[in-house]
Amino acid sequence: MREQTEQRVVAVARLSFGGLTAAALGAQAWHVAAQGKTLVNFFSYFTIESNIVMTVVLLAGGVLGLTGRRGGVPDLLRGAATLYMAITGVVYAVALAQYEALGTLAWVDDVVHRIMPVVIFLDWVLVPPVRRLRYSEALRWLVFPLVFLAYTLIRGPFAGWYPYPFLDPRDNGYAHVAVSSVLITLAFLAFGAALVRIGNVLGGRRRRSRATVAEPVETLTPPV
Repeated sequence: MREQTEQRVVAVARLSFGGLTAAALGAQAWHVAAQGKTLVNFFSYFTIESNIVMTVVLLAGGVLGLTGRRGGVPDLLRGAATLYMAITGVVYAVALAQYEALGTLAWVDDVVHRIMPVVIFLDWVLVPPVRRLRYSEALRWLVFPLVFLAYTLIRGPFAGWYPYPFLDPRDNGYAHVAVSSVLITLAFLAFGAALVRIGNVLGGRRRRSRATVAEPVETLTPPV
């Protein structure tokens, strides 16, 4: 009974925060369109794409949780969303906050850059993976950022636009972009490894705790 209650609380929280992010993204998209700017650029920000991935993960997890389905969203997908949002939050704090939210509405900026990176990390910590993750599996999390990097650098010269200053070679050249890309890739590797470690440790404790609680019930069951 307690487990079902916890599952419902987590599901409602996921739906609430997923809905908040969806509303924030929708409001910003409307604001961009109202200014006559292209939505292609809007959806070409890693921040926006990461928040979309996270929103889908949260909403799907909430729906699956309320319907009582076991398993829910695969932990590998949850980990990917958590990693992307962690990097989004850190990179924003270190390199982008000085640019006045890059035209983002103030409350949307708070949601996508400050609140949700913390929320999705807490979701990972409070509801850790149900099975141990291998570091080799986590390497798959790098596919999306690398595809994003390739897309940005290929599209940039044609569109005359880059989503972030550190990926724009027009001022400091491609050497600067290369150094920035390597540093961010190392950050992805470090944060990814940390998420795997944290998830495995907390998930192991959770499994042992549940097994300990279940033992007395099993000992009272009469043999067949």
